[in-house]
Amino acid sequence: MKWFLIFWAGPIVFLAGWYWLSYYDMNFGIFMLSRQVHDLTFEIYGKVLGIPPETIPPLVARAIVVDSLVVFAIIGFRRRKAIAAWWRARHASKSSDAALASKESLSSAP
Repeated sequence: MKWFLIFWAGPIVFLAGWYWLSYYDMNFGIFMLSRQVHDLTFEIYGKVLGIPPETIPPLVARAIVVDSLVVFAIIGFRRRKAIAAWWRARHASKSSDAALASKESLSSAP
């Protein structure tokens, strides 16, 4: 499961890092991080897909969100017993807290 998360998060972090650095032209002398490459990349993808280049980043962000939901659903399904036990323990502790707050257990200090 650890490798699954690494192989899922790695490309997302790499893409987000490249996008943020190239969008703000923080290239540190590396051509791939320049704004010129950023604009050229989205211009090429826009021509290939037949859509305006400025619509590509929101589409990619939406795809990342959907993929993330699928990944977390898989993780939740695999760990459903542990999650259910945690949920029951959480609700059991809340009900015991309510029992402790009875009239007898409260302080009578002014």
